[in-house]
Amino acid sequence: MVPITSAAAAPAVLRATAPGIARGMERSYGDVALNAGGTLWDTRSMNRLVSFDTVTGILTVEPGVLLRDIQATFSRQGWMLAVTPGTEAVTVAGAIANDVHGKNHATMGTFADHVTSLTLVRTDGEIVECGPDGDGESRGWFEATCGGLGLTGLIVQASIRLKRVPGPWLLAEDIPYQSLSEFFELSDSSEASFEHVVSWIDITTGGGRRGIVSRANSIPSPHRDLPASATVLGAARGGITFPVVPPVSLVNSLTLPLLNRAYYRLKRAGAGAKVVHYKPFFYPLDAIGDWNRAYGPQGFYQYQCVLPRENGLEGVREILAIVARSSQGSFLGVLKTLGEREPIGMLSFARPGVNLTIDFPNLGQSTLSLLSSLDSVVAAHGGRLYLAKDARMPVSLFEAGYPRIEEFVTYRDPGISSEMSRRLLGS
Repeated sequence: MVPITSAAAAPAVLRATAPGIARGMERSYGDVALNAGGTLWDTRSMNRLVSFDTVTGILTVEPGVLLRDIQATFSRQGWMLAVTPGTEAVTVAGAIANDVHGKNHATMGTFADHVTSLTLVRTDGEIVECGPDGDGESRGWFEATCGGLGLTGLIVQASIRLKRVPGPWLLAEDIPYQSLSEFFELSDSSEASFEHVVSWIDITTGGGRRGIVSRANSIPSPHRDLPASATVLGAARGGITFPVVPPVSLVNSLTLPLLNRAYYRLKRAGAGAKVVHYKPFFYPLDAIGDWNRAYGPQGFYQYQCVLPRENGLEGVREILAIVARSSQGSFLGVLKTLGEREPIGMLSFARPGVNLTIDFPNLGQSTLSLLSSLDSVVAAHGGRLYLAKDARMPVSLFEAGYPRIEEFVTYRDPGISSEMSRRLLGS
């Protein structure tokens, strides 16, 4: 691990220690920021807020600034990130490199849609300034870097446009549903009047026969105090932390149906509208530190795919049927529709369609065989897997799902390499 503490120091450090890959908060579930036996450039100490324009909402930051700190600093001033993923414990550079998306893709797109400029340092010392409104060359660098997995250079500064909000509160509503068709109807009707729409789905029912659609809009509630649960982020904030790594996964064929049934009943009992702080709505897992320990010492795989909308219902039904027959999976099944917006990044994941996410305890070959079966469904329906969550996708599925690969590789920094790049790009 090699720390990089400033943009000025970056060129010399990169030249002296390449090849390597930048690492942030290690919230990617796969090998995108791993580099066994090689260099990891740690930019977490580059965490200064450089400037903020109170008229345009443009915030300029160093790469190691956490989304958590942006939300906490600006939400009470009437500004928030326009797009945020399911955890706020990620760096700005990580959010850009993986072009993350949230529960409001239909209205706000991906994180990159709100980046206005970037500064990169290449391992040969070249400085690259780029942005979405630049000339052809600048635009090319921008599209390669957003969602580019950290392979085009080291991000040392970024400017992002925050969104005006009335405050940190949301009016949220949970609605149970009993079929995939009902989910799509609910999701489509909700997107017309709610910014944030997402669904938990019970993956044990074999065809998506029950779930909960959650939808929300920001509202002004100036007299509410921050609830204790909203300040929790693992042990560092004094919250709940999973205490130990059990010898085997606590999520297994015996507990899986029970956990899903219990969660559904809990959510159904609390269905309806309520005022909630943004933290439990946007980042529910952040309230439990080290939650991944529940999967035991072998860990887990997260399988996140997007299928074109025209094939979405059939494809999701096929995937859920295969998963149910396997008796594998977890209580974390997320289903949401993505808007009619093509991504900016050459390797960005989010595209128009249906997004399904399922966690699987790592049971070795049986889990890998299951995931290969799911790959076949995704490929047959013209879908793609999320690179930020992947650790085993075959090259053929990668090449089929990301048609701008050849264009992307022309922007690669030859001094940057990760386990994922070697696995999928050959170097």
